Order: sequence, then structure tokens, then C-alpha cells
Amino acid sequence: MNAHDSERMVDVLVGAGWQEASTLETADLIVFNTCSVREKAEQKLLSEVGKLKPLKEKNPGLLIAVAGCVAQQEGQKLLDRVSFIDLVLGPDNIAELPAMLAQVERGGLAVARTEFDLEDPKFLAASGASASVTSYVTTMKGCDERCSFCIVPTTRGPERYRPTNEIIDEIGRLVAGGTREVMLLGQTVDSFRDPSLPPPVSDNPDESQFPELLRRIAAASPSLARLRYTSPHPRHLTPSLIQAHAELSVLARHVHMPVQSGSNRVLRRMIRRYTREEYQARVRSLQTARTFEAITVSTDFIVGFPGETEEDFADTLSLVEDMRFTSLYAFKYSQRPGTPALKLTDDVTERQKSERLSRLLALADSLGQAHLKSLVGTEACVLLEGPSKSDRRGIAGFRLFQGRTERAEIAHVLVPDGVDASGLLVQVRITGANKHSLEAEALELRAFHDHLASGIGRALRRRLPVIGMNEGGAP
Repeated sequence: MNAHDSERMVDVLVGAGWQEASTLETADLIVFNTCSVREKAEQKLLSEVGKLKPLKEKNPGLLIAVAGCVAQQEGQKLLDRVSFIDLVLGPDNIAELPAMLAQVERGGLAVARTEFDLEDPKFLAASGASASVTSYVTTMKGCDERCSFCIVPTTRGPERYRPTNEIIDEIGRLVAGGTREVMLLGQTVDSFRDPSLPPPVSDNPDESQFPELLRRIAAASPSLARLRYTSPHPRHLTPSLIQAHAELSVLARHVHMPVQSGSNRVLRRMIRRYTREEYQARVRSLQTARTFEAITVSTDFIVGFPGETEEDFADTLSLVEDMRFTSLYAFKYSQRPGTPALKLTDDVTERQKSERLSRLLALADSLGQAHLKSLVGTEACVLLEGPSKSDRRGIAGFRLFQGRTERAEIAHVLVPDGVDASGLLVQVRITGANKHSLEAEALELRAFHDHLASGIGRALRRRLPVIGMNEGGAP
């Protein structure tokens, strides 16, 4: 979400006549986009802003802005605390950034703007004119879950949803501009309800209109190669969403489904509103939704939540073993301002938190590596994102491109020299497994017409069979 917000800030600034600077020293404006989910976010921000004080003294015209969740959380207090910050704006105020900067440039006072757009929610969309291989599209913002550890409802506000037609229109523009994969974004993305339609009629209180949104996107953009979403809540992993995964081939064979703990006692204290057993049942149904191909699942955990005992943590380890997550993100619990968990005694020592985190990550690494090794010798379909940053050298006549499989594994793929393979779907054979990625060789490329018409394309045809082309040359 923060990456998407940063892109939208660039859009509105460029639209107002600003241009990206190559260095801090040549910049007229520096914007910090912040996240406050974990501890010490405020201190880290102040440290980074403090480093700019000499630059500000040297160039008094330099404008410094703070955006994002720390800005929303702290507001005017940031201006009171740091005299050389010129502007503070929350996530819902991005569109106002150029006007606020113009006000300060005209000699106005430093300003903080952290208002939620509750009455008339606005969602900034990408133009789609020069889309990237993978593009982010916001479907909703805010959160109504009120988990006891989480500051998101404070910094992002209550849930607000975007009309389905707006989402479909943005995706259409992105696909026309070259996007091959769309990642739908939302704090609880699968709770989606179209504000322009009546609520769904269902006996299941966890039901939403998210499965219908997925179906409408698939129908409206048939040339979209892959569709993903993040971050869902397990409560809304309903039979209708699982059925969508069974029927829609455009949906990736991977879902990130946060669980946070394997202990029912801790889940209650977290106010997660599901049990370990409910999570397991729903995720297992998802994993087997497709008859001939399993869906992989990754997750999130918090270790050292107030009151977590060694027995509770053992439940977390056993859940990881049982569910065989292909990867996970895990963090030590940290107190966040205004959250209900502040009323609980943080009785897990820092040493215990660190020790438990190490054990959990070691188990996750072991399972993840075993999963990657099991794929060696198999075939997969990889969406190439761009040249690989891997330091492994290719072989003569080939270079490495990086992409992701349908199961979200990172893959480094050998592609013939001279081919810009970004955005291509490549059928590959997995040749090796690294700690967190795969090595692969391309078997076939669903290439674009201009590649096929060129000398490079003719050489590519001699080396690799190209499939899936219609008479016009489109994949």
C-alpha cells in the first residue's frame, strides 16, 4: 500500500509540473512516506529527517514533507517537534500535495493535513500510459477489524470501498498500457463491498462481494496474465471466494493469508475473530480448490504478544509444521499508540521475543528450502519482471531475467541475449534451488509480434518453440 501511495504522489507532483531530482542535493522537495505498523517508526523517521538539517540550512528553499501513517498518527505534533518540516499529510490527502506545497512556497506557514475522506472517499488511479509489468490497484482502504495490536484503523480510518466500475476501468487502462499482472490492494482486501450496490444477501456474516469483483475483472480484462490480491483476512475466506479460485485461471496459485498466532488463547487476546481450527479448515479448502494444481499459502506471525507462553508459542510452531506454509513474515510484538493491547501487560521479555522469533524463522527457512528443492526438475510458468539482480552469471548467448511463478516463487530464468523479456510468460524447467529463489531455463516464450518479426525473434524461434500466437501476433 505504501509503495502504491508513493507512486500516486509522484503522479500528482509530475502532473503539477514537478520533475524527479537525481540527488538529494539537487532536490527542491523531499518527501518521506512512512509506515507505523511496527515499533520505533517515529524515531526512525526523526532520525532520517534530522540528517537533512544541514542540507536545509544550506538551502532554505528546500521543502521537506512527511506523508503516510506516521504523518497521520502524529499530525501537528511533528511540526511542533521538528521546526524544519514544512508539510505533514495523511494517506487520504495525497491529491492535495501540490496545492499545499504551493501554499508553503508562497510564504505560508508549515501545514499539517490529516483528514479522512469519510463522506466522499477518493481513490487515486494510475494513468496506465506507461504501466509496469505488475501494477497495484486499490479496491478499498481502512479497516474495521480492530485487532488489539494494530494501529491501522487509527492511521487509515474505517473501511471505505471503491466502486467496481472504477476498479475495472483502471485495470483496463493498465492492461492497455502493458501491465501483465495486477495486485489488488486493501487493508482487508477480501471484505470488499461495492458502495454502488446493495449489500450481498447471505446467511454468512463473513460473506463479501470480493469473489464477484474477481469474476468481473477476469471477464473485463481477458488478456490480463495474472491477478493477485493482498492483504486478506481469514474471516472472509468464504466458500464463494474459494470457488472463485477453483474457477478463475487468471488468479495466481498463491495467497498470502495472515494468521498471526497458532494459539487460540492468543488469537482471542488479539481479537482476530477466528480460531486456529477455523483458519486451518478454510485454508485447506483453498489449497485444494484446484483439482490438478495445489494453491500455496504464505502468512504473517507476531511473536511475544502479551501473555504468550511457551505453550502458546509451541502451538504457533506446530501450525507452521501442519500447514506447510511456503514462506512467512514474522515480527516481534511492539506496543503501538492507541491500540487495545496497551491495556495488556507486555510480560514477554525482549530476550524471549528474540529467541522465539529466531526459532520461528529457522523453521520457516527449513520448510521454505525444502519446498523449493522439491520443485527442481519440474516445470512452471514464470512471468518475467525484468533483468535479474542476481550476481550469478549466465552462459554464453543468454542472460538472466527475474520473475515469479504462479505460486509466487522468485525465479531467475536464462533467456537468449538480445530479447527484452520483461512482461513475457515463460514456460520453464526448474534447474536449481537457492535459499529464497529458483534457477530455471526457458522452454518456450509467448513473445510479442515485434520480437518475432526481428532477427532476434527469428533466432529465438530457432532456439525455442513459441506458442499461443494468433494471426495478429498477440499472445
